[in-house]
Amino acid sequence: MLNEIKVFENDAGIDERGSIWTTWKKNEWKDMDFNHDKFSISKQNVLRGLHGDNKSWKLVTCVYGEIFQVVVDARPESKTYLEWNSWNLSENNRKQILIPPNFANGYLCLSDKCVYHYKYSYKGDYPDVNDQFTIKWNDQRLGIKWPIENPILYGRDK
Repeated sequence: MLNEIKVFENDAGIDERGSIWTTWKKNEWKDMDFNHDKFSISKQNVLRGLHGDNKSWKLVTCVYGEIFQVVVDARPESKTYLEWNSWNLSENNRKQILIPPNFANGYLCLSDKCVYHYKYSYKGDYPDVNDQFTIKWNDQRLGIKWPIENPILYGRDK
């Protein structure tokens, strides 16, 4: 696994009503100044990514459904440049991935519907177009084994 990527597995209270779990507590993330949250809702076979920027940390999780999550090292000077890791994230395994700046992030919705949560930490303004980059999901240099051949793509993901 890429050393800079951190994976967290959260405990949950589960009973006949469902489950409840904590994704973030300020006192456990003292070095991380989270300042922006986003949710992305996707239908089955939608692939988002691979996107990144040069200034934000992202803590990501799938809060509903199941996704195939990929993170790629996009730092040209790195020994692990263009190496990648993948995980299945779901509401059932409650895994979270902490992604540093200059790493690309992408996911494929495996279930009928997925709700994906991003928690951002960055200095200054929100990363704009000049800070962002995209790597094609099927870039031959990567050799990512996506569990689909023809995902639903939009805009810059094509």
